[in-house]
Amino acid sequence: MRKTRILGCYTYHIASRLIECRNLMEDEAIKELLEYCIEMAQNKYDFRLINYQIMDNHVHLLIQTVEGGATISRIMQHIKSNFARKLNKLLKRTGPVWNERFKDKIVELSDNPRQYFFNLIWYFANNPVKAGKVKSPFINYYGGSQAYFDKSFKPNLKLTLHAFFLELGEKFDDCASILLSHVFGSSFAIT
Repeated sequence: MRKTRILGCYTYHIASRLIECRNLMEDEAIKELLEYCIEMAQNKYDFRLINYQIMDNHVHLLIQTVEGGATISRIMQHIKSNFARKLNKLLKRTGPVWNERFKDKIVELSDNPRQYFFNLIWYFANNPVKAGKVKSPFINYYGGSQAYFDKSFKPNLKLTLHAFFLELGEKFDDCASILLSHVFGSSFAIT
């Protein structure tokens, strides 16, 4: 049974796996196809993409809905159905692409919303390191976390830095440093 979706301005941590957790997005062109489908949704619906991380067999998204904008269900349906249709056509296959609808958690309704948000930024950045795709979480790999560490970074998709991040300081470098101190519990230098 689907849970009731909450309307309003909330930040959703979305996770969605590919069918049978297969590595259908192993090819970089397929990851770019998913980015394109996310961009299509950005052009159609009013929402903020806060962060994202595309892996070989799953995707993580941080999406903030806006008052009067599309629901998270509508946004995700658009992204996932367009991607499935385009991927099946590209790979000359039929059948489901996604393992389940999608899983979500509202950041603002967690026990400690700011800490949960900070941990998610780091989790997204560290996901490709754990998978052996890059050596450092400060190297971009089909995601947006680097936008929270490097003000000169230009992500492939339009990102909106979250208010939790922007409230950390007056300057970007201060915000990035304080974010990492929240994650690691002490001062941390980006190397």
